[in-house]
Amino acid sequence: MPAPRYPGFFAPFGAMWCFSVRADTVLWYTGSVLSTPRTARSLIITEETMETPHSILKKFFGYDSFRPGQEQIVQRLLAGQDVLAVMPTGAGKSIIIGSINIALGGKVSKDIIRTGTEFALVELTFLAEDSEQINSLEKLGITLEEDVVVISRKITKCRTINRVNGETVSVSMLKSIADILIDIHGQNEQQSLLYKNKHMEIVDRYAAEKMCGRDMEFSEMYRQYKDMLVKYSEKEMSEEERLREVSFIRYELEQIEQAHLVKGEEEKLQERYRYLSNANEIKSGINEVYSLVEDSYGDSQSVSQMLGRSSHILAKISGYDERLKELARQIADIDELIMDFNRDLQEYASDMDENGEEFAEVETRLDLVRTIKSKYGATTELVENYAKDLENKLEKYEAYEEYRANLEKKIEIYKIKLEKLGESISKIRKKCSAELEKRITDALIDLNFLQVKFEIAVRELDEFNSKGKDEVEFMISTNPGEDLKPIGQAASGGELSRIMLAIKAVLAEHDSIGTLIFDEIDVGISGRTAQKVAEKMAFIGHSHQVICISHLAQIAAMADHNYLIEKNNLLNKTSTVIRQLEGDEIVEEIARILGGAKITDAVLESAREMKQLADIEKINYKKVSRTA
Repeated sequence: MPAPRYPGFFAPFGAMWCFSVRADTVLWYTGSVLSTPRTARSLIITEETMETPHSILKKFFGYDSFRPGQEQIVQRLLAGQDVLAVMPTGAGKSIIIGSINIALGGKVSKDIIRTGTEFALVELTFLAEDSEQINSLEKLGITLEEDVVVISRKITKCRTINRVNGETVSVSMLKSIADILIDIHGQNEQQSLLYKNKHMEIVDRYAAEKMCGRDMEFSEMYRQYKDMLVKYSEKEMSEEERLREVSFIRYELEQIEQAHLVKGEEEKLQERYRYLSNANEIKSGINEVYSLVEDSYGDSQSVSQMLGRSSHILAKISGYDERLKELARQIADIDELIMDFNRDLQEYASDMDENGEEFAEVETRLDLVRTIKSKYGATTELVENYAKDLENKLEKYEAYEEYRANLEKKIEIYKIKLEKLGESISKIRKKCSAELEKRITDALIDLNFLQVKFEIAVRELDEFNSKGKDEVEFMISTNPGEDLKPIGQAASGGELSRIMLAIKAVLAEHDSIGTLIFDEIDVGISGRTAQKVAEKMAFIGHSHQVICISHLAQIAAMADHNYLIEKNNLLNKTSTVIRQLEGDEIVEEIARILGGAKITDAVLESAREMKQLADIEKINYKKVSRTA
């Protein structure tokens, strides 16, 4: 991944967000504000410790000072102020969403690692203050420190390491945590509205509280039901096949039972076998050592003899000097240690003489243990599990007809339970669908669908599936006089974007997810519709952290603070430069978005008016938010 040489920052609507990219590591920092009333907080976290903006700039980017405007950006972010960064095409907007998805368990290519470096690191920091969020995280085994959740993924060429608050976790765990903390609307996600299974997912998410886990209970029960159906559908055995299977199972069980495997036995047997198979070499070595220490060779003296003589000499002369007495005591101690050593050596040799018949026994037992494990499992635990499976099969085949009858009975019981639970789930879905239908319709009207008709159809299916016995489909009519049609047949690309925004807005108000990211949700819209979209996101931003990547002037005008992010090429090196826009600069940038390369006085005036109207609207939203 090409990395900019300057820190970048991005934070619209009710959020604090900053990121930085360096040569060997990609770091993402966020200080989220998720509760109401909101308390501004920010976190800048490095690999080692808390650091200052200037130290980070020097350490990771090699610069002693910020470029014009950059330091103000950092200070505004650290002060908890809301920020919008306007970035041109190609400036790196997609890297933001891409890196977030990677951190939250998305697929990652090794190409993300910059050439000449060993790894890339993506890190996200969340502030979780909502009690429901915290409870959900704790159920997953996540321990929070001061309500902070730090998610990181280190990508190397060999593996990927996932951590949450310093603890290593699986990718599936990351995705579970992501579902609790954040909702990301990526480019073209609205296309998922073309599929009915997405409609079911949306309804069930809205109905989650009233479901009280019934949907998950149904899914598990349905899985068990399908397993039983598979077993029952197996080819029925003849009496001859049954007897043959029973005989074989008993044979295998008898082999396992007679082996009497003990956990850890093979390792001990291997150790003993290694000792016994090398007994002659061991005995030869012991004899040689004993001869060197105790026995003399010809005219030469043994170690014991030499120590004894030395001790005698020192004892004789020690009366002449106190220091010699100490030396005499030392050599006497050594002599005593040698005598103890000789006794232990003799005992060891004596014990070996008693092990003459053991080798064959150990070898036979080791062969048996290895044979059993090679046939029934690599470990004692696996062999035991295999034996349990055999016992279950034996019970099944010894009373085969009874087994089939019981299985058939269980299938009928599960079917009745599924029918009852499915009816309960269906009632909840229909009730919640009616509520959701009204709320989405109101949100669509807010987004300039002035005469829209929206309906959530919940239909009964002929057969169960893992979700119940329902089919959910979104129906819509965007023009007066037109019949309701499936959303994929009636809505254009731009309309799908707004419909998805309406759905996200409703769900955000309903559940505990505190952070929403919209990546170019404004595709295919403009004018008054674009203004409505900007107003909707600004309104959501008063109770949620909302991050939006956009090309629209209307959305830029709604920001509290504006920053321009663009790419520069200097000395054949590409860098991303950030500077704060102030006063007329903000208007000029909005005008540039509106009018392109040539900015006329009329375009400037339109931009100025757009910004003024946006500021008035935000004041009104704050009043509504405080009274809500």
